[in-house]
Amino acid sequence: MTISLVQLQPIIALIAGILILIMPRLLNFIVAIYLIIVGITGLIR
Repeated sequence: MTISLVQLQPIIALIAGILILIMPRLLNFIVAIYLIIVGITGLIR
């Protein structure tokens, strides 16, 4: 069973949303990491 990026994005968004609710200071780090990952995957394709 393989998980594609399309299936993985909602899971990552849900986890990030929960973490931001628990610790709002994580918002900058989570957004930065997400943008880096999306940028790298966009360049690879």
